[in-house]
Amino acid sequence: MSAAALAAPRRHATRNILVGAAVLLGLGMGLRQSLGLFLTPITRDLAVTATSFTLSIAIQNIVWGISQAPIGAIADRFGLRATMIAGAAIYVAGLVVMAAAHGAGALIFSGALIGIALSCTASSLVMTACARAVTEQNRSKVLGIVSAAGSLGTLMIPITTQSLLARHPWQIGALFFVLLAIAMLPAGFLAGGADRMPGRAGPKTTMRAVLGQAVRHRPFLVMSGAYFVCGLNLVFLTTHLPPYLAICGQNPILSAEAIAVIGAMNSVGSITAGWLGGRYPKHILLGLLYILRAFVFSAYFVFPPTPASTLLFAAAMGMLWLSVAPLVSGLVAEMFGTRYMATLLGIAFVMHQVGSSLGAWGGGVIFDHFGSYDHAWQIGVLVGFGAGVVQIVAGGPSPRRDRIAAPRLAPT
Repeated sequence: MSAAALAAPRRHATRNILVGAAVLLGLGMGLRQSLGLFLTPITRDLAVTATSFTLSIAIQNIVWGISQAPIGAIADRFGLRATMIAGAAIYVAGLVVMAAAHGAGALIFSGALIGIALSCTASSLVMTACARAVTEQNRSKVLGIVSAAGSLGTLMIPITTQSLLARHPWQIGALFFVLLAIAMLPAGFLAGGADRMPGRAGPKTTMRAVLGQAVRHRPFLVMSGAYFVCGLNLVFLTTHLPPYLAICGQNPILSAEAIAVIGAMNSVGSITAGWLGGRYPKHILLGLLYILRAFVFSAYFVFPPTPASTLLFAAAMGMLWLSVAPLVSGLVAEMFGTRYMATLLGIAFVMHQVGSSLGAWGGGVIFDHFGSYDHAWQIGVLVGFGAGVVQIVAGGPSPRRDRIAAPRLAPT
């Protein structure tokens, strides 16, 4: 059989994996990043405080962070397909609980279920599937393209959701989310085809040995620590931008438009980051992203918001949003290969979710206490700038012992 004939089935399988991964990422993250639109109608209808609602978002992010590493290990051991499909089913269950909620307890339970579902369906496992499906030479570019395609969910979902919330009870919007989550089931099946790719077998190295190397690998530890700021700033923004704009007297549709603009510009930013990541040191690009986010936050929140400034801010943040995903995923693959990539991304993601939880819940606490978001965004700027500097200065593979401590662990 000719080489071309042998290559055709692999190309078809790769295409299915990448399409499934993009749909899974787009729906999962689009739903998650649109939950802040429910803050005002849910707190009004169920008579719960902003702190209670944001606590459910914080619990979601805590559970996501805590469960990501063990779920990554399960996926590395038993396969991505089964893990992704199970996660999509749990996502559906979590949104059903949210739609039927009558108080803070149900919202918190829903948040916990969605947190587990995100561990199975969001960027860590999706990026692992994509990294296994393509060659090392194309990896950074493909990770950027899939991240960009996945961001389309953030473009389309919030506008539709806000339109539903403006005309119907919030439960209708929640049921719309349920239908979208059901569509994640076939997407998980397609993306899980990465289990059959040749690179999955990997070398004869135990997970315990890989983890031992990771905890001694300075660039990995720095990257994981700096990842904290990504979650803090982004989840603070998606959760609290809608009520912030409402307080400032802006039309409620503006927050949905802003999130949609973020989703649109995500595509450009992710593709750009993937392209740059194949040409320049990824740890420096990551640090620059965090620093640029800090400047963009400062420029927006220091003045009263207007529709024009809000959409411009959303466009700038969109360029810097999911751009992190291809860079972090590419760094982990460079450091350790792809065999245990889901587990290692899960470990790094713990710090991301600590920041996410603090950004969601802490923003609500600060607002309830001070009646303003000023202190919240100021803290976010300081932490973001500091993390970017540390990532640039200490996140590179300069010492020879780092390269020895963490050799490439899987063929690519």
